[in-house]
Amino acid sequence: MTLPKRIFTVNGKPFFPLGGQSSTSSAYSSSEIEPAFKAVNLLHGNTLLTDVYWEHIEPEEGKFDFTMVDDLIAGARNHGLKLILLWFATWKNATMDYAPDWVKTNPDRFRRVISPTGKDLWTLSPFCEANLEADKKAFTALCKYLKTKDTERTVIALQVENEPGIFGSNRDYVPVAQAMFDSAVPAKLVTALKKAGKGQAWDLWQQAGGKTSGNWTDLFGWQAGEFFSAWAVARYIDSVAEAGRAVYDIPMYMNVWLMEVRRGDSRWMLPGESYPSGGGVTKVLDITRWFTPHLALIAPDIKFYNLRAFEEVCASYSREDNPLFLPETPPALSLFRAIADYNLLGYSRMYLLESIVAPDGSVRPGSQMGVDTIRCVASAIPLILKYQGTGRIYAVVQEDDIDAQRFDMEGYLGVASFATGHAPHIPKDYRHDTPEEAKQIQNELERGRGLIVQASRNEFYLVGVNYRVFLRPKLSPEKMLDATFVAEGWLTKLTHHLRVDEGHFDENDQFVVDRRRNGDVINGGIWVAPDVGVVRVLMCD
Repeated sequence: MTLPKRIFTVNGKPFFPLGGQSSTSSAYSSSEIEPAFKAVNLLHGNTLLTDVYWEHIEPEEGKFDFTMVDDLIAGARNHGLKLILLWFATWKNATMDYAPDWVKTNPDRFRRVISPTGKDLWTLSPFCEANLEADKKAFTALCKYLKTKDTERTVIALQVENEPGIFGSNRDYVPVAQAMFDSAVPAKLVTALKKAGKGQAWDLWQQAGGKTSGNWTDLFGWQAGEFFSAWAVARYIDSVAEAGRAVYDIPMYMNVWLMEVRRGDSRWMLPGESYPSGGGVTKVLDITRWFTPHLALIAPDIKFYNLRAFEEVCASYSREDNPLFLPETPPALSLFRAIADYNLLGYSRMYLLESIVAPDGSVRPGSQMGVDTIRCVASAIPLILKYQGTGRIYAVVQEDDIDAQRFDMEGYLGVASFATGHAPHIPKDYRHDTPEEAKQIQNELERGRGLIVQASRNEFYLVGVNYRVFLRPKLSPEKMLDATFVAEGWLTKLTHHLRVDEGHFDENDQFVVDRRRNGDVINGGIWVAPDVGVVRVLMCD
């Protein structure tokens, strides 16, 4: 594993944005966006992802109104949060829903994508120069405004468009696009494919014959339409980003509606039907990345919980030229593996962020498990920033039908025992112990999850939910049997703890002890809970 390339910074220091994304119509007014700010505070997050609508800031061509931007920045500062703004313009989920009326009502000037049957689709064409120039002008105006007005740098990044691509067709069949499709594939793309020598796009090119000259069908066969769209969409978005960065050099990225199955209507995984054709999905990610040099990264919107599928997507998008960022993802178990194994740079909860806020301002009971997951990440941010890429962060994930997870660490063997396993009931303290019946119900609902960080041979930090950790030193075989023994149902350790403390990190990233543990509450393993913050364990040789 290599050290991650930090994209997000605050005051020149690495920053791990953590929070949520507001509902898509919340940013129209300060009253509507307020619950989203409150929700991020409940998550113990530091960043809100929210929208800026082209139709709202440029209701008349050439006349801009940035009141909504002012309101967003003021709200973020009031709640002590940073912002990542999402530019809803040419594309929002492969439609032009957030383009201004003067664009929507003038299809002769602002051309739309044409389907194979000649039908106009509700999507602006990436081959129309008027579309591109209008979007660039508006986005550049936004960037200029932010550079001038956001003096405290509340906005830390911009997402250019939202889940771009085409629904209803695999590509644009407008005459100008058709002429390009029938012409020779650009030499730059062919050269990039040859240089890569691997990857999904390269594999599909080889399956189609691996030709180095010809039109799109000649080189890519059945996949030609989607490859063509990916190339066109990437070039379009990069042009918008380039114009914006020319006036305000702030990190920019693009997000992706994935091709992987999300629900029943996606079972066929067909471009333009199951997902937008032209977005940077895994099979065309190389093409998207090659033609977006002005974007810091391409971010997948993972909307499913399946552990294996989740990790496959993380593996695909976490690469040397593309750090991993998750702007729209539920608080799934694999979030911890994304952090530990794939150098996740930041995370935003999606799915009705505002709904976690109860009428009295507390967390709704049904949202507590997801909130707990994010709070655990929040408490560990200084550790994440310091130890990602070093091999010293371990993800704790309770998968199906296991009662423990094992770790091979420097100088120690570790076991995370899960609450639903066969370990006996271990007393915690009066604030965290619950009656057995209630405990069993809770344990059936919540899987063990979290992070273990080994800062040095004898120094460990733990965050998470529903697991306890046992450590024993790696000794010679003849001494290993003396490390632990069981007496009267208790696991009595000849492995000794020097100190076990609950605590938190201060503004200088120094660990502050809030409460010391000893005796019965550590004899049965080092347990974690979301409301204890970080648990530091110092071992004694």
